[in-house]
Amino acid sequence: MVEKRLKAASSGERGVFAAGVAERLMSWHEALPADEQAPFTVSLRPLLNSVWEGVLGDPTAFSAVKRGVAEYMLSEYCHNDGQDGPDDADESAAAAALYAAHAYLFGCQEFAVWTSSRAVEAIDHRLQYLAEEEGDEDLPDPDEALAAELQRQLRDLDLIARYSAELRHSGLGLAVDTSSRLRVELRAPLSSQPLGVGCG
Repeated sequence: MVEKRLKAASSGERGVFAAGVAERLMSWHEALPADEQAPFTVSLRPLLNSVWEGVLGDPTAFSAVKRGVAEYMLSEYCHNDGQDGPDDADESAAAAALYAAHAYLFGCQEFAVWTSSRAVEAIDHRLQYLAEEEGDEDLPDPDEALAAELQRQLRDLDLIARYSAELRHSGLGLAVDTSSRLRVELRAPLSSQPLGVGCG
């Protein structure tokens, strides 16, 4: 259902959706103890902030996002060595931030869909993490947690759809006051929605 909705959405709407999902994953990762945070993932925070600026109508963010993606592409983290190479970019929040950046730059449906999938995978990984740290007691049912994440994504899309007229051409730039309003009316609620499993 999420994929079908994303296919019908404009590239501007998909960009905001991807940024919102990536933001929740990044915030989740940033809430981990410092020694459990992945340096590469945390290093992508400025890129994700630039993605937000871009998808909400600031055309000057394009250069920053393009530069951030290029730096990743030229780094050791982008490789074709399979399991023999570094897997830092495969961490859920890192991958989602990179997919969101690509969704903004290129407008392709696939990048938004892949961002959605990383959030679903992250729920499963988080449940495994909590089971190892705290035991199985009081953990949410895996199927219910996954369903809750997908329902949350659909609610995100419902919210974003209310702004479809403005977001349809956001890639070309929006008025400063419009971008400022969208930060409050879209970025704030999309960012504040927790993932289906708490950070513990």
